[in-house]
This record gives sequence, structure tokens and C-alpha cells, in this order.
Amino acid sequence: MNGDKLSINRVCAAGAVFLGVIAAAAVALAALLTKNPAVVWLGLLFVALVLACAAAFVAFLRHKLVLFSDNLCRTIEDMLDGEAPPPEIYEAENLFYKINHRLTRLYEVLRENRMSIAKERADLQELISDISHQVKTPVSNLKMINATLLEQPVPEEKQREFLQASSGQLDKLDFLMQAMIKTSRLETGVISLERKIQPLYDTLAAALGGILLNAEKKSIHVSVDCPSDILLSHDKKWTGEALFNILDNAVKYTPAGGVIQVSVQSWELYVKIDITDSGRGIAESRQGMIFKRFYREEEVHDVEGIGIGLYLAREIVTMQDGYIKVTSAAGSGSTFSVFLPHG
Repeated sequence: MNGDKLSINRVCAAGAVFLGVIAAAAVALAALLTKNPAVVWLGLLFVALVLACAAAFVAFLRHKLVLFSDNLCRTIEDMLDGEAPPPEIYEAENLFYKINHRLTRLYEVLRENRMSIAKERADLQELISDISHQVKTPVSNLKMINATLLEQPVPEEKQREFLQASSGQLDKLDFLMQAMIKTSRLETGVISLERKIQPLYDTLAAALGGILLNAEKKSIHVSVDCPSDILLSHDKKWTGEALFNILDNAVKYTPAGGVIQVSVQSWELYVKIDITDSGRGIAESRQGMIFKRFYREEEVHDVEGIGIGLYLAREIVTMQDGYIKVTSAAGSGSTFSVFLPHG
């Protein structure tokens, strides 16, 4: 018999033939040894009953297997289509209980994967839409500047103004691309944060160094209260990036002559970094949205920026098991509190 073509029916038939041969041999042997017809007839009757019981058992088993295989195929199809989970089987001693239990786990995994893929697709569509929106304005400005320089006679001084404006738009595009690359690398795990126990003072000083020039241009007074002996397990480069983004926002949205205060406190479980500005503040209804990628309030579209700094800051802090809290009210400044764990 070809093993590739082996089926339940053929196995049952082979088994029946084998039992029949054994039974016939046993009856023939009994007839030769006893020479008693009654024993032969009783043997034949016994063999017939055994074969009948075996046939009934095989038929019952075959029916159960066929029914189970049909239910299994239907259940797997429903699972793949995401229509329904496998039916629950409560009898732990049931032969199919383990298979059903694993099917249930498989269904949950498939459902989670399907939901994850749907979320990733939605996030990708949103990201593409956001990037398109952010790129549209500088690209349009560059096209307009280029068309003006090509099609119209422009005095040399005006040409310089156009080129400076073009340079500003190119810088905006470059900043957008760099920010997106950083965000993508962090989210996909290409860049992993290396947390080491080191002074927070140095990290904060590096972040402050990036905003002092702009703060000085706007006559903004920056005060810092950070004990030099605070040691914290953190990634210096990326934590500095997060703090710089928050400080940079504070400088952008604080009017000339304003004040920015930075204070650091070491608690039992966390180190708290408060960055307080005297800017326009944030309405309570919008405080949950400011960390969204590319979000910017309508009132601040005249201020340079693309709305990705706070999003990146939150991602960096969250990846170090910390969090950011905002305390603000419209017209009364804002306080961004960064909490980073000691361990």
C-alpha cells in the first residue's frame, strides 16, 4: 500500500482483513484441536461479535474524526477571516481540549497582529499626511522664489533677499528631515538609549548651551537651580536632546524680556526637572494635544517651528521609564516637569 495514499478507510479495511484472518486461523485451529462443532460455532459467533463491535467502534470513531476535522477547518477559516473565536470546550478530559486551547491562543495572536497591522497602517497614513502638510509650504515657497528669479528681472539686493528666504526654507526642510530621522530611529529601535549613572548637571548644561544665544537675543533671563551632586541613570545625549526641545520651546513662546526658570529636585524614586517660562501659556483643553507629532496651536503659526520637539522629548523620556507633566493656563506661562527614575 502506498503510504502517500493512505487513508482512514484503507486503514480500517486493512485492520478488518487482518482481524478476519486472525479470527479464521483461530477458529480453524480450535476445530482441529477439539473436533467439536459446538466449539467451532461458538468461536465463529464470538468472532462475529468482536468484528461487529470493532466495526461499530471504528464507525463511531470515524464519525467523530470527520466531525472534528470539519469543525476544525471551519473554525480555522473563521479565525483567518477574523469572524469568531474558537468555541469554548469546558471538559478538560476531552481529547480535543488541548487543540481547542491552542486554537484559542492562536486566534488571540492573530487578532492582536491584525489590530497591530491596522494601527500601524493608520499611523503610517497619518504620518504621510502630516509630512505632506509640513513639506507643502516650504516647497511652495521655494518654487515661487525660483520662478520669480527665473522669469523676472530682480535687482541684486532683492535677489539676496530671495536667496536668504530660500535658505530659510531649505533649513526648515532639513530640520524636518533630521527630526523625522531621529524619531524613526527611536521608534524602530535602530537607536537604543544607553543609560549610565552620571551627573545630571552636565546633561542640563549641554541642553542650556543650545538655547542661551536665542534667549539673549530676546533678552530672556534664564535662571538655573541644579545641585551638581545629583547622579542619575540616563542617556546623556538623548536626555539632553529632550531637555533642549523643551527649553527651545520655552524660548520661542516667551516674549522678549521674559523669564525662564529651571530647577532640579531629587526625590526618593525620581528626579524632577521643572522648566518654567513666562510665555503665553497653554489652555487646559489643549495640554493633552501638545505632545502629538506636528501639532501646533493656531495662534503660534507665526513662530518658527514644525511641532515635533515635544513629541520627540516625550518619546525619549518615556523610553527611560520617565514621564512629562504640564502645568499651565492661558496667559500665565507654563511649567514642564520631567520625571526620570533613579534606577
